Amino acid sequence: MITTMLVIIAIALTVAIAAALIYAATAPDTFQISRSTLIAAPPQRIFSMINDLHAQSAWSPFEKDPNMKRTHSGAPLGKGAVYEWDGNRQVGAGRIAITDSVPPSRVTLLLDMFRPFKAQNVVDFVLEQKSNGTNVTWAMQGAQPFMAKVTSLFINCDKVVGSQFEEGLAKLKALVETQATNVAAE
Repeated sequence: MITTMLVIIAIALTVAIAAALIYAATAPDTFQISRSTLIAAPPQRIFSMINDLHAQSAWSPFEKDPNMKRTHSGAPLGKGAVYEWDGNRQVGAGRIAITDSVPPSRVTLLLDMFRPFKAQNVVDFVLEQKSNGTNVTWAMQGAQPFMAKVTSLFINCDKVVGSQFEEGLAKLKALVETQATNVAAE
């Protein structure tokens, strides 16, 4: 009786695992995550905060390890600028390089993550002037290998990374709009 029940449980567990793996295999081979916000400032003012990797540390949601090792190399800003970091488990280790810069509307970066997992993704910041400010979109896209598909069964990566993008955009908005208010008050 107990042996039969254990066999039934083992078969059910095997079928459930197989179904989850088959389902994961049907997920897209690529992903895209995107968030936007409206900032009450002209695109030129915002662009300078994105196109300069030194300036990004003031609003990046990933600057959470005060002991993180940071290295800047390449161009001082724009295409060719490189930022590398190595931090705690929360921020990991990686490298980001600006691969294209179109003032004041777009900055494209190549993100190489080394830790906690290896990944290579393209990051885009797109700035669109509107009558009441600038719409800033932060997007990331890349390959989604099988293990990432399996992980996404348990972790909503769009929600996790998207919330980090929302945090960064909110910090960028506050920083730029505060600067605009200070300039207007002078």
